[in-house]
Amino acid sequence: MAAYLIRRLWQMIPTLIGVVLLVFFLFKYFGGDPAEILGGLNATPQQVDAIREQLGLNKPVWQQLLIYFRSIVTLDWGHSWATQEAVSNIFATRAPATLTVMLPILALDTLLALPIAMWVAYRRGSLADRSIMVISTIALSVSFLVYIIVGQYVFGFQLGWFPVQGWSDSTWTNLVTYVPLPVLLALLVGLAPQTRLYRTFFLDELGHDYVRTARAKGMTERTVLFKHVLRNAMIPIVTNIALALPGVFVGSFLIEVFFSIPGLGREIILAVNRSDYPVIQAVTVYLAMLTMLVNLGADILYKLIDPRVVLK
Repeated sequence: MAAYLIRRLWQMIPTLIGVVLLVFFLFKYFGGDPAEILGGLNATPQQVDAIREQLGLNKPVWQQLLIYFRSIVTLDWGHSWATQEAVSNIFATRAPATLTVMLPILALDTLLALPIAMWVAYRRGSLADRSIMVISTIALSVSFLVYIIVGQYVFGFQLGWFPVQGWSDSTWTNLVTYVPLPVLLALLVGLAPQTRLYRTFFLDELGHDYVRTARAKGMTERTVLFKHVLRNAMIPIVTNIALALPGVFVGSFLIEVFFSIPGLGREIILAVNRSDYPVIQAVTVYLAMLTMLVNLGADILYKLIDPRVVLK
């Protein structure tokens, strides 16, 4: 296990370097000129040149690249070009709001989709199974933006159950006041694809010979489903959760914008609109590192779930 971990961590280095180079040159040669964007439409060429010099954009490319690598190695991402706020402070102050919303969504999405998917897979072909699949298909066909607009109008303006927008410094107040509505709407959207996907995993396992053997030995259906089928289906389920986990730390752009949640998702949208490259580059590299670490954690979980898995 130790040798596998060392090898995987070593393999992350060239991957991360490739991501860093790709991000740097994409923003350098294909993005807009940050100096012109920050200067505005009425800025004179002299003012634009002054901004470019202040940001270090007039330095040779290799010097800019070295500064970029140094910021990654030292974890000092510098300051936002638009607000002069330290990028590290942006992460520290916006990430809690994002996690307060996204962690309940991921947890509830998984905990609700698993039993529903197992139940409909066990009752394959029944009226309940067909009804849930039809409802899931309809739910998948509707844009999340429609859910947000209708949900805010019905639950916020008409019924008055939840505030439409707002945030506070208290985590508990946010969880009981401002988080329920976006979480509810996200679950309405997320449960449909997760249920259909997990149902496929369970149906695949229910068709294997070991299920018929377990039933022939007199095991109860509860034992067959929860001790054998669920455990064997956990490999693709863990893979799916691992794919979704990095997005939890970035946030949902639509949720944070429409519900005025001061999270990383909304900050990324603002950074893109004003070509705030230090923020965008930091988020991109941070997300790449997080994705690689989550994938490594998922590989280790495979071994814990199924001892037959060999890590090479």
